[in-house]
Amino acid sequence: MAGSSAAIFWSGAFVFGFPGVMSPIWQKMFQVGKGPIGNTLFFLLAAVGLFMFLVGRLQERFGSRKVVIVGVLLCGLNPIFLPQVSSLSLLYVWFFINGLASCFIYLPSLTIVQRWFPEKRGLVSGIVNLAFGFSAAVMAPVFHFLLQSVGYVRMNIIVGACALVVGLTATFFTELPKSEGAGAGQPAGGHSPVPAQSLTVAESLRTKAFWYLWLTWALQGAAGIAMVTLSVNFGLSRGAALPAAIWVLTAFNITNGLSRLVMGYLSDKVKRSSAMSLTFFAAGGAYLLLPGMNDLRAVVFLASIIGFAFGTLFAVSAPLASDCFGLKHFGAIFGLVFTAYGFVAGVVGPSLSGYILDVSKGNYSIVFTYLGIFCFLSGFFIRQVAPPSKT
Repeated sequence: MAGSSAAIFWSGAFVFGFPGVMSPIWQKMFQVGKGPIGNTLFFLLAAVGLFMFLVGRLQERFGSRKVVIVGVLLCGLNPIFLPQVSSLSLLYVWFFINGLASCFIYLPSLTIVQRWFPEKRGLVSGIVNLAFGFSAAVMAPVFHFLLQSVGYVRMNIIVGACALVVGLTATFFTELPKSEGAGAGQPAGGHSPVPAQSLTVAESLRTKAFWYLWLTWALQGAAGIAMVTLSVNFGLSRGAALPAAIWVLTAFNITNGLSRLVMGYLSDKVKRSSAMSLTFFAAGGAYLLLPGMNDLRAVVFLASIIGFAFGTLFAVSAPLASDCFGLKHFGAIFGLVFTAYGFVAGVVGPSLSGYILDVSKGNYSIVFTYLGIFCFLSGFFIRQVAPPSKT
């Protein structure tokens, strides 16, 4: 548990915290608007969509630890080379590698903890996801402090070196149990046990549960990840200075992290899909309220609701997927679910919202309205996800 959580920490910081802090800097550095910078997360998520399934297969063949080591090396070395990025195209490549690194750490980490604690899959998935999401809340102010105190180049070298040291140390404690575990197949709270016979990838693709989960990741994933690049700029649009505007992103990431633990734990006690839908509906309401808010405190509060729903998506989807499809091929199946996040969420979330803001001269009402609708649709779709009925 500790090894998996430590391994994923820096990846989460670079995915959820780094882009929000650096977006205004990159806009000035490359002389571009919000749309081209929003595309950075499209390339990050494209890597997730392309490689998450492959990582699931590699894990089955080579073992979790070797896969995590590859991810840690990519995660730590990538920031060290960022100061050499001199064009927007190279920045897109940097983000693609960043997304690739997260694939090689995130999926094996979830698999490891669920195999060790099959009777508490929601809780342990939540703990790993807490480290993944909450890391950005911790590191976003640190990124800003380092940027101001030591400059762009040294900041990237420092954080890259820290990611390498922490990540490589953590890999010594990441491995699957030698057996499936005594708890495998035992009831977890109010839930049915892990299916004794796991579905294959092909069998999973023939279920309605898979496709409703896929749609949820496409829409709620877009609504959540868009806030990573929108948050700081929206705070600035409300007249806040950069250090104050960063609190919008920080609040989003605090609840993005905490909800992963809270909802992961609760999902072992209540119906997972119902719990998820409630948070998605709340996020939809928050998005619809945001355009009318000028008080930064209200903006921070509403962003925290959206972050809570986003963290819930990550924390509860993994045990919900293993409820439906079993653990044997979890990595490959969940990797296919992530194609929605990679290929759809990145386009209709950060990229589209950035271009709409550029064309509309900063009209956040349009963007937040359609993202709110995505949340409401996701709240409906996730309620349809249930283990396939036995025939």
